[in-house]
Amino acid sequence: MDTLEGSNEEYAMADYQATPPPAADPGNTIGIVGLILAIIPCTSTIGLVLSIVGYIISRRAGFQNNKALAGIIIGAAWLVIGLILQITMGLLSGFAQMN
Repeated sequence: MDTLEGSNEEYAMADYQATPPPAADPGNTIGIVGLILAIIPCTSTIGLVLSIVGYIISRRAGFQNNKALAGIIIGAAWLVIGLILQITMGLLSGFAQMN
């Protein structure tokens, strides 16, 4: 009878499993790096690309990566500001040469 009770205890303990650790966001690190690089104007394009990659990786894993989204917004803003400044300076230099 002892062997049956011992085997029942083993089966009872087998049913209880430790809770697995929470899944980590796979795009979090890339999103943070992208955000940091997007804030710096001279590396905003690299930050924009890394933020997009981190955002896509997170979305595929089922996570919402707000840091990567912020990096995308900031990187795109710097890109637009840079393009506007280049066009403006190009037009101003063209007008200056005409006079």
